[in-house]
Amino acid sequence: MVLRTPITPFTKWASQASVAKLAATASWIPQPWRINEQKQSMATVLHPVTQDATSSKGPTAMVFMNMGGPSTTNEVGDFLSRLFADGDLIPLGRLQNYLGPLISRRRTPKIQKQYAAIGGGSPIRKWSEYQSSEMCKILDRISPETAPHRPYVAFRYADPLTEEMYTKLLEDGFGRGKGGRAVAFTQYPQYSCSTTGSSLNELWKWRERLEGNRAMGAAEPDGAITWSVIDRWPVHSGLIEAFAQNVEAQLATYPEERRKDVVLLFSAHSLPMSVVNRGDTYPAEVAATVYAVMQRLGFSNPYRLCWQSQVGPSAWLGAQTSDTVQEYVKKGQTDLVLIPIAFTSDHIETLFELDQEVIHEAGHPGVKRAESLNGSPVFIQALADIAHAHLRSGESCSRQMGLRCQGCKSERCLEQKKFFVGQSNLLSVR
Repeated sequence: MVLRTPITPFTKWASQASVAKLAATASWIPQPWRINEQKQSMATVLHPVTQDATSSKGPTAMVFMNMGGPSTTNEVGDFLSRLFADGDLIPLGRLQNYLGPLISRRRTPKIQKQYAAIGGGSPIRKWSEYQSSEMCKILDRISPETAPHRPYVAFRYADPLTEEMYTKLLEDGFGRGKGGRAVAFTQYPQYSCSTTGSSLNELWKWRERLEGNRAMGAAEPDGAITWSVIDRWPVHSGLIEAFAQNVEAQLATYPEERRKDVVLLFSAHSLPMSVVNRGDTYPAEVAATVYAVMQRLGFSNPYRLCWQSQVGPSAWLGAQTSDTVQEYVKKGQTDLVLIPIAFTSDHIETLFELDQEVIHEAGHPGVKRAESLNGSPVFIQALADIAHAHLRSGESCSRQMGLRCQGCKSERCLEQKKFFVGQSNLLSVR
């Protein structure tokens, strides 16, 4: 099992397994969408817009943020290089610039095999472009005052990268003295500094380079893009309904006389305890999602929250998903449904770790997995409802986002939060 692969001391927890599992973004779309079609984009071709040819507050750019993933095995090397360069996700200290490239080169062949095993690459770009495009169609109907809504995708480690997205925004008529509104919509329902926080740090960095003080001089430029952030949505009713429907569909595959005794195992990516102890809100928000789903299900089944993808020798948040399944099977509890609760589409942690490792090693047909959200119409409607409420609120971010973790020492995090919280002053005059 990949999780148990030994690692060398200098990599700490940044092992080959951690690359695949911390990436948490590769996914596979079943036939008939084949891997050789992944180079094609499902996004609508957007023509440049002008700020005076729209509705009263439009156009509005809706930017989906995620880690991204390599669409083909040939892209794995570049993906890993960017991933290991990110100290928010894989902290390697002062040796980051040396160890990052070294580790990525060593791990690339093995990670390529894992992506090959789930279909040859990650279709997360297709899912993200599809979800964002369909969401914007709904928004154009329910929020005409902020229409047209333009879908964009900004990945942290794969194309389209954050800087590519920002350049496209400028080319499409946003900013550069023309103003315009953009919403950064994280596709991590539960906030973590290592995921949403890292993406926002990157967005703020490129905003400063392309539009901010570093690009225009000391003074804040007029006509720059006004940003706001949907930074978390762990208990939104539409999200909960989408999860619950997928759980119910899988429960229906068990004989009726056994159904109520099936154990529901909600699985999310673990975090090192050093991150948890710093004050990261992710564990609490994941738990809130789980409890809300069980409320919607009427607490019909016994359940547990467990954590997958622990790697390396340091302490991680547990109990681990793989150990949990093995222990229950040993105890004779062989009807188990695994529920990936912290992602919006399939990825390497569901299709490889859960399907090909955990379930395979359980060796029992009663161990199954609920479908991921992927193209669920209920989920896409939820995205539109979340975005609509945000646009109507006039807020630049949640109240939670302005509060730093208790143990945070990152000046970059501080400046990023100050920027996005400060955008509320500009939203109030739109």
